[in-house]
Amino acid sequence: MDDKTKTMHRDGNSDSPSVAVMVLNYNGQQFLKDCFESLRACTYPNFSVMMVDNLSTENDVEYVAQNFPEVQILQTGSNSGYSRAYNIAFTKSDAKYFVLLNNDVKVKPDWLEPMVEAAEKDESIGALQPKIQSMVQEGYFEYAGASGGFMDHLGYPFMRGRLFFDIEKDEGQYDDETELFWTSGAAMFVRASALEKSGNLDEDFVHHMEEIDLCWRLHLAGYKLKVIPRSMILHFDGGTIKPFSFMKLYWNHRNGIFMLFKNLSSKKLLPTLFKRYMLDTINILYSAFVRFDFQHSRAIINAHFWVWGHLRFILKKRKETQKNCIADPGEVEKLLFPKSIILQYFLFGKKTFRALVKGD
Repeated sequence: MDDKTKTMHRDGNSDSPSVAVMVLNYNGQQFLKDCFESLRACTYPNFSVMMVDNLSTENDVEYVAQNFPEVQILQTGSNSGYSRAYNIAFTKSDAKYFVLLNNDVKVKPDWLEPMVEAAEKDESIGALQPKIQSMVQEGYFEYAGASGGFMDHLGYPFMRGRLFFDIEKDEGQYDDETELFWTSGAAMFVRASALEKSGNLDEDFVHHMEEIDLCWRLHLAGYKLKVIPRSMILHFDGGTIKPFSFMKLYWNHRNGIFMLFKNLSSKKLLPTLFKRYMLDTINILYSAFVRFDFQHSRAIINAHFWVWGHLRFILKKRKETQKNCIADPGEVEKLLFPKSIILQYFLFGKKTFRALVKGD
């Protein structure tokens, strides 16, 4: 592993807490110029930038070293996913706060100040996220972050500004700072000391929902999470997501159930899994015999086969998570949306976050 240390702290101002911005990259050179130039323009006085490179096969490392010499380059030695890369990066920084940032973003110059201010005012905050707008659809929220993440009691995530395939225009309707269940992995601001209690990202998730699992464990460790809409970034990725791809469906269903097994209280675990399996069964049958989308059905079936084939391993992970709880898991579950987002969206036609929570 090649760890090049080219870190830049703006002025070393001891009155400003240190922030390490960690940009994950794999063959993403088409995004790096915009991303690092926007970071270069940031006004916060004490931050560093690190590119966490997952063994790019193109000349990304050379490009950044030549054009952005202030950026620390950390080469992980393999393309083993989001969680492993960031877990390595965490060990290479002694900053008070970490920011996990996608490479296909552009940040506003003053995006860090509001998040640092919020975290400094409240030591119980474990993670924050900025408001995330789309770089593709100007003025609209972005698919992977919007204005903060929530989850229903069956483990299905949703956001302020995006429910499934309906993405809202940002008209200031979600500009209030509010507590969240999860913060977007595209731009997650984390208190480094909180990770000592929650544990790092779970590398066994491989792809998708690993940030939601971390957020759940931050709640179990006694922390709260918020969105700070005064901080804003633009994200490209929402324009390219393929929600019906086999692998995305597989990982989301696999990891959704995996996460429930790990984090739910003993009282809620079996009833929740039963309801979840009923909904997934309906999904499988509908996809196969109404839509004739056998790939969709097969992805969900494969996800369930993985879960039951690894049940002993999953229960061991659950034991570790439950043993480290500081907060009451039942109290944390009160943060979950009590209705099914699936039924509210597809059956009752609730297409916006406001309609969902207000019951309009």
